[in-house]
Amino acid sequence: MSDKTEIRTDGAPAPAWLFSQGVRKGPILQVSGQGPQDPATGEYLYHGDVKAQTRRTLENVKAIMEAGGASIEDVVMFRVYLAKRADFAPMNEVYGEFIAENIKPGGVKPCRTTIFVELPQEPMLVEIDAQAVVS
Repeated sequence: MSDKTEIRTDGAPAPAWLFSQGVRKGPILQVSGQGPQDPATGEYLYHGDVKAQTRRTLENVKAIMEAGGASIEDVVMFRVYLAKRADFAPMNEVYGEFIAENIKPGGVKPCRTTIFVELPQEPMLVEIDAQAVVS
């Protein structure tokens, strides 16, 4: 018997292709790459505004984390994919605000890697995935 579970929530956009929003196996929860989409409509939001796109994307990741029984404090690794190197500073500003809001003072911040890539949809400036270990 497998303890592998697909995680689904209306709080994040439905997966666009053949993958799950998230998967939990035991204490490990992996969230698929999320973009700046409206959870209800799937529409890409905030064209040209990496700060607003980063916030929306992190909220989508958080919704899936919560649906899987985790919090941002359980995240051990975020991977941030940016379309342009010039967007690093504004993304990082919003990311820092989000972490400050979701990690208790004195808590351990998650690891993070930032990668510059061509993203799958033209309006996307950012995509983020995450892995958590649920305590």
